[in-house]
Amino acid sequence: MTLAHPAYGKLRQVTDTAAVLLADNPGKMTLDGTNTWILRAPGSRDCVVVDPGPKDSEHLDAVAGAGNVVLALVTHRHRDHTAGLKRFHRKSGAPIRAFESKYVHGDTSPLTDGEVIVAAGLSISVLATPGHTADSLCFVLDDAVLTGDTILGRGTTVLDPKDGTLADYLASLDRLEEVGEGKVALPGHGAEIADFPEAVRFYRKHRLERLDQVRAALHELGADAKPMQVVKHVYSDVDKKLWPAARMSVKTQLAYLRDS
Repeated sequence: MTLAHPAYGKLRQVTDTAAVLLADNPGKMTLDGTNTWILRAPGSRDCVVVDPGPKDSEHLDAVAGAGNVVLALVTHRHRDHTAGLKRFHRKSGAPIRAFESKYVHGDTSPLTDGEVIVAAGLSISVLATPGHTADSLCFVLDDAVLTGDTILGRGTTVLDPKDGTLADYLASLDRLEEVGEGKVALPGHGAEIADFPEAVRFYRKHRLERLDQVRAALHELGADAKPMQVVKHVYSDVDKKLWPAARMSVKTQLAYLRDS
């Protein structure tokens, strides 16, 4: 039987080289939950894990049992992707690599932009895609791109004002459009996306439209308007439960406009 998204706790094959285990941590920011990706060449017992996920023993046990884990990679720092790292490292014994050294475990080193990793019969290219967070990475395979939270399976991503910027995010979308032709997007949340370049173009269009709406709001509210004032103006038709997330992105949009 072919599994469809969402399928909690079940290894679901998505491409010839990528399968996913969906963590049971649904929420406003995680959609149906966090996707943990299992990568391997056909016939390989070895595998590479991308984003072991939250601190959930049942989920981490399932991921560690998906094969001989030779390496784990991290797309970015948010806890729904990283809270289980230490426990997963103990369970699997696999080294864990990320852009930030605080998330690196085992005898290994941080990831660098442009690095090519050869493991589990695959060639995996590291692509720095800051914007959602400063440390956001995507991983490029021959047939797919693992996008973390830079591109989601549905909806649009939030830019974290702690270290994410709109300028970085727009530049990252350009990079992804360059590498995405003919590839499937494998996101950190939500289902896979068959037409990856079209998704990137939609994301860019959405961001620029929101930016125009923020400009218009500032024209009406005043140049010094606070982020939540702008949210109430621009996101008046959106569920108020989502306003705190919208405020995060608005803060990055205001910083972009005020710095330009």
